[in-house]
Order: sequence, then structure tokens, then C-alpha cells
Amino acid sequence: MSASRHYVLAAGGTGGHMIPAFALGEELTRRGHHVALVTDERGAKIPGLFDKGQVHILPAGRIAGGPIGWMKAAKAIWEGRAMAARLYESFEPSAVIGFGGYPAFPALLAARKCRVPTLIHEQNAVLGRVNRLVAKRVDAIATAYPDIQRLPDSCLPKTHMVGNPVRAEVIALRDEDFPPFEEDGVFRVLVTGGSQGATIMSNVVPDGLAMLPPALKIRLQVTQQCRAEDIDAVRAKYKEHGIPAELATYITDMPNKLNWAHLVISRAGASTIAELTCAGRPAILVPLPSATDDHQSYNVKAMVAAGGARAIAQSAFTPKELAKQIQKIALEPGALANAAARAKSCGLPDATRDLADLVESTGGAPLMDVIRVGTAQSAAPSSGFAPAMKEAAR
Repeated sequence: MSASRHYVLAAGGTGGHMIPAFALGEELTRRGHHVALVTDERGAKIPGLFDKGQVHILPAGRIAGGPIGWMKAAKAIWEGRAMAARLYESFEPSAVIGFGGYPAFPALLAARKCRVPTLIHEQNAVLGRVNRLVAKRVDAIATAYPDIQRLPDSCLPKTHMVGNPVRAEVIALRDEDFPPFEEDGVFRVLVTGGSQGATIMSNVVPDGLAMLPPALKIRLQVTQQCRAEDIDAVRAKYKEHGIPAELATYITDMPNKLNWAHLVISRAGASTIAELTCAGRPAILVPLPSATDDHQSYNVKAMVAAGGARAIAQSAFTPKELAKQIQKIALEPGALANAAARAKSCGLPDATRDLADLVESTGGAPLMDVIRVGTAQSAAPSSGFAPAMKEAAR
């Protein structure tokens, strides 16, 4: 067993950043290390993640809004940098690992100031804004996909494709059989919109499910995540349509719900796709069109190409189109189980282990050979970050 070390994980306050950070934190803790999280107010409030760990909230300005917005962001970032530097003086981390999102930026800046090794993990198929700012200056880059848009060619030698870490409870689902889907049995549908819910799911899914043929509709059992402001209206719609539905603003037992589901209807966030492919669950995915650089449209490609999911652009996501796509997969014998197997074929269940190995090797022994995107050996650490406010705002 390796010697006990301290690590800081820095993640923005959405499930897409926080879930892989949590999975890595659990693995590092299991290996005997000590972990602290740096995030924002939103991240600290996500239930079930880091509830018992050391959590530090940093100010982190959003780099947007032109020159005035950049000035405000710079002030917040520098305040966060100073706070993070004070944390490192007492915590003495062996490395700081950034998972994207604006709270990660001041934490990484402080790490370079304190000469602490740095890594970043990119969950999406397009390198995010903060990760683009720091990519050339960190010691290692971990990715979830082999082909990452907007990753500089100069970074390939230190880039490693490990996948997206997911919770151990989700990985355990790989050993479970796909739930039997009998001709006259219950048809279980799980609907999510990411950690914050999605109003379009509330507007479209109940009416789409109501348009299914009566013999299929009567078998439905739905669990749906909704925004708080939508939940009463969604409940009324399901009651009107006579469809049994369990609604919640946040699904805390997602692994159990995935194990239960025959079909998932969801956004195309990186953590969602990682969990679907690890568990082996077929999905209808609706990429968020306003996602930075349209990264969700890139996220879905591998799963769709494998036959484990169907993608519907938000502009085409209507009740009629949803009902049509569900019928194609639910009425054909064996189609759901086949799609589940194809989804599972895309999963990378060792992502958490491989990322933890990479973290442990950075700043110490030579970088481990995960599936390397580049071909050369790891580049030497570089010094200093340029704020690059204009580049981040593009």
C-alpha cells in the first residue's frame, strides 16, 4: 500500500463535476489518503456527496459579461486563490486535481503559486473553459473520451484517456442482469435532467408517454426528476393521464433507480452517460443546446453509434417524436435488452481506479500508462498561469 498523502479536489457546483470528484475522493480515501474538496455554494449543497468530508467554499467569478464582468471575475478569482493558498499551507497537498467549473480555477492558480503538482480531468468530449485556460500548464490531463475537441496538440503527450469516474454502487450494476421486460410486465421509465432537473423534460415527457399505445401505456411506471417550480404541474399531468409516477427534485438513490429502469430519458451530461454505460441502460438522450461549445451533442456520439441510445435534438423533442422513439425500442421484442448490452459495451468501469493511479503517480513516480492519447512521455511542469480572461470568455 502506498504512503498516506493529502489531495485537494476542485470542482464546480454541478453534478457533472461533483460526481466524478466524489468517486475519485472515495477511491483515494479507500487507499488511505486524506481528501479535501474545494467547490462553490451549489456544490456543497448537493446531497449525498462529500457529506462527511472536508469541504471548502471558494469565491469563483464567472468569466463573462465583457470588461466589467472580467474585472469582477478577476477579483473573485484572486480572493479564491489567496484562500486556497492558505488551505495548502496547513493541508500540504501532494497534488490538486481540477474537475472543471469556475471554482477549480483559483484552486489551480494557488497550486501553481505553491508549487503543488496539478492535474485536470475533463468529463466531456469538448475541453471546458477552465480546463482550456490551464491545460498547457498542468502536469497531467485525464479525459473521458479518446477524441477531445479543443485540446491543444501540444498537450497530447501528457494526456491520458481514463473515462469518467462513477460511484461504486453504479459500477456494481454491471454484474446485474437487465431487468426482465415481459410482454405484459411493468415498463419502468426513469427521467432525469441532470443535477438541476430540466423544464423541457417536464413539458414533454408526460404528454409523450400519454401518446403511447394503450397496451404499453397501461404498463408504465415512471420516476422523474423535476425542478421544484415544475413538480406540481408535472404531478397533475401524470394524474390526468392516469400514469403512476414518483417525482422528486433530486434523486438521491440513483444507482437503485438505474437498476430498476428499462429505459432512461435524460439530458446528455458526461456523468449521466458514464453511469448509463457502466450500468448498461438504454436511453433517449436530449443534448442541452446551450451547453458550452455544444459539448453534450459530442458526448452522445459513441453511445448512439454503438446502438445503446437514441438522440433527439431539443428542437425536435416533442411528445409525438418521443412517443415514436419509445415505441421503436419498446415494442420490438428484445430491443431494450439488446440496447442495454450495447450501452454497456461503451462503459469504462475502471475509470476511478485508473484516475486514482494517475493521481498517485503525478509528482512522484513516472506517470502510469493508462490508455494514453498522446505518444510521448509526460511533459515537465511549467510555471505560472496567465489569466487569459478574453480566451475564457470565447
